[in-house]
Amino acid sequence: MMKLDAILCFVAIAESGSISEAARRLRLSKSVVSERLADLEVELGTVLLHRTTRKLTLTEDGEAFLTRANRIAREVSDATSDIAERRGMLIGPLRISAPVTFGRLHLGPALYPFLAKYPQIEMTLDLDDRRVDVSSGGYDAVIRNGPIPDSRLMAWRLAPSRRVLVAAPDYVQRNGAPATLEELDGHRGIFYTNRGVADWRFTNVEGARETIVVRGRLALGLNNGDMIRDAAIAGLGIALLPMFIAGPAIREGALKVVDIGVRPEDEFIYMAHPDGRNPSAKLRALAEHLRAAFGTPPYWEL
Repeated sequence: MMKLDAILCFVAIAESGSISEAARRLRLSKSVVSERLADLEVELGTVLLHRTTRKLTLTEDGEAFLTRANRIAREVSDATSDIAERRGMLIGPLRISAPVTFGRLHLGPALYPFLAKYPQIEMTLDLDDRRVDVSSGGYDAVIRNGPIPDSRLMAWRLAPSRRVLVAAPDYVQRNGAPATLEELDGHRGIFYTNRGVADWRFTNVEGARETIVVRGRLALGLNNGDMIRDAAIAGLGIALLPMFIAGPAIREGALKVVDIGVRPEDEFIYMAHPDGRNPSAKLRALAEHLRAAFGTPPYWEL
């Protein structure tokens, strides 16, 4: 008879692309995970994974079996959580992806009291500035600053995220401070590149969108908020940053706000989970905890 733990090992290996990583996630030894995979392949009478010294890839049979194995793994997890929730408990795995800078500065400190309150939750937090696929990555949810372009996700707002144009006092002294969108277009910009399009979007007094796009050599592109802040402090250009990153540098005088008469488009901190999947009680509890921890307005605005 096919064993459930072997199926769960296969799913973990397929998600992570590594037996070692799957063993880490499952808190098992590498040898146990390898043995369970081998037993599953014997039971099915087929090879599920191509093994090389560098990586693992799914075979055609592996791809087909993974679809149903994922469903089995999710059903088991949901059933376990449902029983626990009926008993008033929050237990089991919870895997979240979040941006590096926000995770380090704000999400981590907000999570620790939550995990202390619910010690039976097995939290995995992956910090990555790249946009990840929630379902294929095995995440229960992702936390993001800014728009959620994936229509397959249901997004909950956790907090507003006000952004401001900033520059180092030295940059302003050397190049002047732009007072309009047209003047801003002639300055060197430091752009966040992980959204696919390097641009800044503003809302004018009539409520219409105005966009500044990268122009030739007038731009510096970076994929991390800490580095964008540091590049602005170094005087390399003007940056559009959320207050949760720029706030301390503004208060310390390392950066100053550049006012061009229009405001950046509104953004929010979101938690997004797959649409159509009933979110677990522990995920809902985490969202409520984070809303309270961040506050309205969020504490980094004060």
